[in-house]
Amino acid sequence: MRNRTDEINKKNFDSKRQIPIDFGRIKVGKQTLNDATLNLGSLKRTNSQLANKTTVLKAIDSYDLKTMRDISDFFYKTSGIYARILRYMAFMYRFDWYLTPIVKEKDLKEKDKRKLITDFKDCLSLLDNFNVKKTLGEISLKVLKNGCYYGYKVDTAQGMVLQELPVNYCRSRFNYGAKPVVEFNMKFFDENFRDSEQKQKVLKMFPHEFAVGYRLYKEGKLPPQFSGDDRGWYLLDPAATAKFAMNDEDYPAFISVVPLILDLDEAQDLDRKKTLQRLLKILVQKMPMDKNGDLIFDMEEAQQLHNNAVRMLGSSIGIDVLTTFADVAVEDLTDSNAATSQSDDLQRVERQLYNEAGVSQNQFNASGNLALTNSILNDAATMYNMLLQFEIFLNELISEFNKKSDNIRHRVQLLTTTIYNYQELAKLYKEQTQLGYSKMLPQIALGQLQSTVLANAYFENDVLDLVNTFIPPFMSSTMNEQILTKMTDGEVGRKEKSDAEKSDKTIANRESMG
Repeated sequence: MRNRTDEINKKNFDSKRQIPIDFGRIKVGKQTLNDATLNLGSLKRTNSQLANKTTVLKAIDSYDLKTMRDISDFFYKTSGIYARILRYMAFMYRFDWYLTPIVKEKDLKEKDKRKLITDFKDCLSLLDNFNVKKTLGEISLKVLKNGCYYGYKVDTAQGMVLQELPVNYCRSRFNYGAKPVVEFNMKFFDENFRDSEQKQKVLKMFPHEFAVGYRLYKEGKLPPQFSGDDRGWYLLDPAATAKFAMNDEDYPAFISVVPLILDLDEAQDLDRKKTLQRLLKILVQKMPMDKNGDLIFDMEEAQQLHNNAVRMLGSSIGIDVLTTFADVAVEDLTDSNAATSQSDDLQRVERQLYNEAGVSQNQFNASGNLALTNSILNDAATMYNMLLQFEIFLNELISEFNKKSDNIRHRVQLLTTTIYNYQELAKLYKEQTQLGYSKMLPQIALGQLQSTVLANAYFENDVLDLVNTFIPPFMSSTMNEQILTKMTDGEVGRKEKSDAEKSDKTIANRESMG
């Protein structure tokens, strides 16, 4: 007598294909459940190499900067969440700046005062032409996307500009004082421009120092600097270069968010497929049988009935027809009590994504305001290091003005105005104006350039004489010296009463003040 197990194994054997039937693999249509899961994620189907969690984690673990930058660039173009996080952090600060001449000796001669005003205006013009706000905002975005930014100062007819260098061909291994020293790999010109004529044109677009370095590279005079290094690295002039990075790290700041973006993309794709599946309908028509269990219709009649139903529902969307003699039922393996938790799957993945990024989800999809203010302050604190780097760089731009005199120095300061607090800071600066502090800071905090504030004040007061046309209410913060003099002389305000008309209390108060 054969073993019962042998009989079961025989039943589980496909005699036509001569292969065993694996009941452990559940079919989903023509695919197994495992295959259907692997096909989730539109980002993965767009670029299977970069949109791959294993590739991302491996690049982070091995500190592969080029791969991490390629991944960051891909997700910046394809993921709205990733791009919006980067833009939010990069453009949080408004980069409002304020120039202050610092005079060591207060008693300046008349010619020194004229020179101070001339240098001050020239310094303002240099910063205006540099387009500080636009340039620093674009640099911040590239730092967050690529991990760092390398630039070279170039003097043009329009003023100073910062020429961006290809980040994958730059590095900084040490500092000159507190300033990062930049090295450039001259292989850039050979690897990206094969045509010699085009290569020469590109070389001319770079400062002369690059042509010198490229010539040394072709002569074989730029050997590797250490074991495992590539040849072709050329040390650029520290005074002409600039490097910006988040906390001295050269990798994209939010690269660790990418694996969770992939999880969210797969979860959304699965949710779309589950939603589509819920829309599908199957029309089941069961053929009747008599009391003896015999078919009432023969096979040709059953087929005709099936075809009739198909023709009738041919224009319907998402409906299939099944004709059968057996009882048909579809069972769901999911517990009905788990419906509520399933509806939160996407929200849970989204929360994990923003938690990994370190920013509040309420800033992009507001559903509450608890702790949102503190979250924005934390984000501003994260970018504050970049603000300090920019401030040092701007002071380097105007360093030539500080060499003209030992008695006068110019200093640029970036205000801590963000897109969220600039109105509040402008009010604080206005209140300080009433105490005798700067009159320009409130306007600068509202977004105006310092040169524009001064130009408007001169044009409105000295040219249009609006100071005598539009007279503000008499307040301590708006009274000029002439009005205060008139008030002292009794020319402004109600005429003082004679002693006979004054009350005893008024006379007593006046005597006590005297």
